[in-house]
Amino acid sequence: MASPAIRVLLAEDQTLMRQGLKTILELEDGFEVVGEAGDGAAAVVQALIHRPDIVLMDVQMPQMNGVLATAQLSAALPTTRVIILTTFDYDEYVFDGIKAGARGYLLKDVPADELLATIRRVHAGESMIQPSVATRIIAEFSRRHTAEQQPKYEPLTEREREVLRLLSDGLSNKAIALRLTLAEGTIKNHVSTILDKLQAANRTDAARLGREQGLI
Repeated sequence: MASPAIRVLLAEDQTLMRQGLKTILELEDGFEVVGEAGDGAAAVVQALIHRPDIVLMDVQMPQMNGVLATAQLSAALPTTRVIILTTFDYDEYVFDGIKAGARGYLLKDVPADELLATIRRVHAGESMIQPSVATRIIAEFSRRHTAEQQPKYEPLTEREREVLRLLSDGLSNKAIALRLTLAEGTIKNHVSTILDKLQAANRTDAARLGREQGLI
């Protein structure tokens, strides 16, 4: 006995693109297009009516964007799986879509056979992200992890950064005071504040941290 067809809802504001997707699915055994929507709000309504297995969701649509529609569908229909299919590979779209509950992310230049294979695998319970997009996700997670590991410093004022630059050149408090035409006691206070803000052990450590943080 043949398996039931995978029921698909198309959410795409470009009519020609939506018709093309419908044709691809209807020419392939095992798929049934149960509804179409030209904006995010209509996609949510159509999904609640038809309860599809899969929603192919564009990102930028009128009324409601695809990310918000995905979040609403994921909450209302947990068994319906959303695959974002879009021309946009901007990092924020990718992350927002995944956080909203999308189980797949494809760009619209994906070959038809890869699209069909992705629908089947997501329907079977897998999460699928196009390799070029996945590479960016890994890079972004790595960047965010690195940023989280770096200590957070209280920002320096322009004057403190100026003192730090001269300090890193090896100038003494007296020499810095002469250069900036300030009292030596004022420079001493600035250096003390810089060490506190950068959590530095000494002047050399402050210079190192300043270079690492791009303050010099």
